[in-house]
Amino acid sequence: MFNSILVPTDGSEHATRAAEHGAALARAFSASLHVMAVIDTRTAGGPFSGGDLEDETLDRMTADAEDTVTAITDAVDAAGAIQTTIRTGNPADEICAYRDDHDIDLIAMGTHGRTGVGRYLAGSVTESVVRHADVPVFTVRATEQSRKTDSYDDILVPTDGSTAATAAVEPACEIAAQFDSRLHALNVVNLGDVATGSEYTLPTDLIDTLEAQGEKVTERIAARARESGVETVTQVVDGFPAADILDYAEENDIDLIVMGTAGRTGLNRFIMGSTTERLIRHADMPVLAVNARDQRVDEA
Repeated sequence: MFNSILVPTDGSEHATRAAEHGAALARAFSASLHVMAVIDTRTAGGPFSGGDLEDETLDRMTADAEDTVTAITDAVDAAGAIQTTIRTGNPADEICAYRDDHDIDLIAMGTHGRTGVGRYLAGSVTESVVRHADVPVFTVRATEQSRKTDSYDDILVPTDGSTAATAAVEPACEIAAQFDSRLHALNVVNLGDVATGSEYTLPTDLIDTLEAQGEKVTERIAARARESGVETVTQVVDGFPAADILDYAEENDIDLIVMGTAGRTGLNRFIMGSTTERLIRHADMPVLAVNARDQRVDEA
């Protein structure tokens, strides 16, 4: 499934952690590893100025980028030779262009960069790449729970049963099979979608119906996982997706969350404002976001 993996880096701790995970996946799948840095021309005369870089400034930024790429290639243990490149332009655009030019199957990158560890994903390069890349994007924060890069003992696949959400199942099963992982299929009956206010009590029969539907969709994932010889746990809970997914991940020592970037909340919406975005922002473990653009078209 993953024959080539791209690691964009800005030299931050988060990007380095993402590179370590990218290298582990490359070893597991015998994939080629590509490391790239992008000289951001938007910062030429100030943030997002769009001006031309002076030769001296460009030379300095190029040297910094070369050092950054070298540091990553020295830090990771790849299965084979690492391809490196430095590009100039808008980072998100250049990352996606490199993906198209080299048939990249997966992108691994940090969710924070040098512009501020305190910043979350909104407005960042990572968010843009997750939105627009046609391949899964493995997002990582440098946390205690993301330190383990050589195995994923427990992988969580949240699902609402939509075709878009199901796009995450195949990559999750492939990774689980390679790492001998246990797969957790979780459905959260979204009370926020069906309740009209805090005083509204849901009918028991409606909750029972939604839970039964949840059991069906999680069992479909379990059946697919069993085809790959993967041990699977299924669970249906009532609550609110983002919060309950994070709670489940913490309580069950999940090492990786794999989910689609769109669900039943809107076929034309990308990640902005979605459950996936909130997970990428707040999960302490890596999140593999699978862009379900093709699946959304089929579903429509």
